[in-house]
This record gives sequence, structure tokens and C-alpha cells, in this order.
Amino acid sequence: MFSIEDVRLDRGERTVLTGINLELGEHRIGIIGANGAGKSSFARLLNGLVLPTEGSVSIDGLNTRRDAKAVRRKVGFLFQNPDNQVVYPTVGEDLAFGLKGRGLSKSEIAERVTRTLQRFSLAGFEDRLVHELSGGERQMVALAGVMILQPEWLVLDEPTTLLDRRNTKTIMEAVGNLDQHVILVTHDLSLLDRFDRVLVFEAGRVVADAPPKEAIAAYLRIVE
Repeated sequence: MFSIEDVRLDRGERTVLTGINLELGEHRIGIIGANGAGKSSFARLLNGLVLPTEGSVSIDGLNTRRDAKAVRRKVGFLFQNPDNQVVYPTVGEDLAFGLKGRGLSKSEIAERVTRTLQRFSLAGFEDRLVHELSGGERQMVALAGVMILQPEWLVLDEPTTLLDRRNTKTIMEAVGNLDQHVILVTHDLSLLDRFDRVLVFEAGRVVADAPPKEAIAAYLRIVE
């Protein structure tokens, strides 16, 4: 369960989030809003990539300011652009990197890499160069790199924006099959049909918090 209490976030002299008080525990939560509404900033608060100027963000009693390492083990984060996430030249090296320091043997790491590649339709990609992959394949590698660490929550910041329709479907099917809790920031309203709850951000505030149909209707009234 996330607890967000009295959060304000400033960037320089500009306030990008204010008056945020939420508890988040549903299995599938969507976040929508116009550009500049504060969606991505809010998403980054959830695993401590960004710390609040005021207030607190915690998950299961772990505070993002005080317990950063433990929070990041519990909350995985997928960026819009996989090039911001994939750091090693080959797929296998990149997936193995996140497991180092977890006390696993080389054979255990290799086994988990193999299982994860199979799970995300990347079997045989161990030695492929990431920069030679398609955009959809790179995003799937980025997703696999997050999920190999077995987080309890996955936060995705507009993960399909750079993808065509076919690759969007592939990524979202993979996400839909996850047991983990998912928080998805998106402009694609069609992805939210089966979600439990959707938050609508406007000018740094949550202006609607409802099931998908009602939340989307509220959002459309804002942008129209």
C-alpha cells in the first residue's frame, strides 16, 4: 500500500505537484492528464527517483526519503524511452547487471536470465546487441530488466508512446500477465479499460479519482 501524505513538489521556483493525499493499493491503477499536469513527476515520487519538497511518500511503511534502497527493491520503474534504462551492450549482460549484489551465484544469475528471457518472448536474445533491436524489442528488454528483480509493484511512465500499435499491444499484453501491482501513466485511454482505478491530474493536483469510465469522462471534460 502506498501512502502519499500532504505532498508538494517544486522544480526550481515552479510547483509541479501540490496537495496530494492518496492511498494506493489496487492491482491496476492508471494515471492520465494533459502534458505538464504532473503525471510523470508523481510517478517518479513512487520509487524515490524524485523526493517530495514537502510531505511524505511511503510503501508498506518504507519511506522514499529514509528507505530508498528498500523502496526501489519493492517498486520497479519503466521509463518511456528504453535507451534511458538499458545500460549494457548485450541483452544478457543488461539483465544480469541488476542481479549483481543480490548474493546470487553466477549459475543462479544465468538461470534467472534465461527464465526471464523466455517469459518475455526474448529467448535466444542473450548475445544480441541492444542497439540493433527494434523499438518494441528494446522496450521489452527494458521491461524484462525491471521484472528480473522481482519487484512487488511496477510503475510505467508512458511506456508505449514511442511504439506502434503492434508493439504497444505486445508490451501491454506482457504487462497484463504480471502478478505485480501496476501503476501506468499513459495518454492512451484505450489501455485503461480493465484497470481498477484511474487518477486524473490537472495543474499538479488530482482532480478525479474513479473507475476508468468515470475518470476518463472527467479528463475529457477538462481537455475539451
